[in-house]
Amino acid sequence: MDGLDLDLVAALQYAPRAPSSALAEVLDSSPSTVGRRLQRLQTSGQLRVVGQLDWSLVSDAHPRHVWLHAESGRAVEVARRLARMPEVQLVALSSGRADIYCVVHPSQRSRATELLTTEIPSVEGVRAGQSDLVLRPVTRADAWTLDRLAPERLETLRPYRTHVPERDGGAAASGPLTGDEIEVAGLLHADARTGSGDVARELGVSQSTAYRLVQSLLERGVVRPRVEVEPERLGMHLEVILSLTVHPGAIAHVAEKLSSHPSARYVSVVAGEVSLIHHGAFRDETALGRFITEDLAALPGVADVRSSVLLEVMRRYWIDRADGLLGEARLPFTRRDRPGR
Repeated sequence: MDGLDLDLVAALQYAPRAPSSALAEVLDSSPSTVGRRLQRLQTSGQLRVVGQLDWSLVSDAHPRHVWLHAESGRAVEVARRLARMPEVQLVALSSGRADIYCVVHPSQRSRATELLTTEIPSVEGVRAGQSDLVLRPVTRADAWTLDRLAPERLETLRPYRTHVPERDGGAAASGPLTGDEIEVAGLLHADARTGSGDVARELGVSQSTAYRLVQSLLERGVVRPRVEVEPERLGMHLEVILSLTVHPGAIAHVAEKLSSHPSARYVSVVAGEVSLIHHGAFRDETALGRFITEDLAALPGVADVRSSVLLEVMRRYWIDRADGLLGEARLPFTRRDRPGR
């Protein structure tokens, strides 16, 4: 990606649904140029704007960070098998804490035991494993942005920004959804830039009704637009999962500090061998070294840090990856028929 591409990604991360005209104003370009750039990035598999769903639409269970050791020479084979499992949303080869790192989201609470004690351990080539239960996310990928555009330049995009802060438990406290809301959530899940006109045609409702449905889902955090792009394409050549042991009284403070760090793609409070998981994207080893020896070292209460470097991400948020390009989406969300249809 060249400089304009990177600026476009940064603008989209800040306001994923902003129209081309607003993006063009921020980037000092023309709407047609911005539109062509975005189309090229999407069709080439470098970028996709998806809707991150409230957990309650996926499952009544919380995700798990899963760490697996593979038999010698079989890590790639095991990772590929795991990437075909519908409840595995992220799979990566790693070095450090384990050979393979996964994020697993059971389809329902009752599935967790079978998935973690039988199905995943019985994958051919798995030697051993351990998991950490996510108690609450502190920040997720929809909040991660490139630090390329000055705040005054981003001001133009503020009316189109829909980011909603995380709530305890990771749920949007949205209450039950109507049939129309579920269907709109499915459309936004596949393409978060879908406009009210397309929604109106799909649902057979007026554009004003479609607009209200879309805005309600976005403002309540039921759907959270996010830019899917591999960090390496943005110049972030090192992805690391840092597992932190923190004194109980310091967990909330440390989690909040970590969530505001520029590297933070995903920070969560967990129950398991550690207290916090920090998934960070860094430009290089020097940047990671500074983060560990300066930023982490300055946080009181951190007792231990284990680092796992991601060598290759094979699936992220249910979208397959190869050579840094986005492939097939195996999304967990199934659109349901609206009542009366």
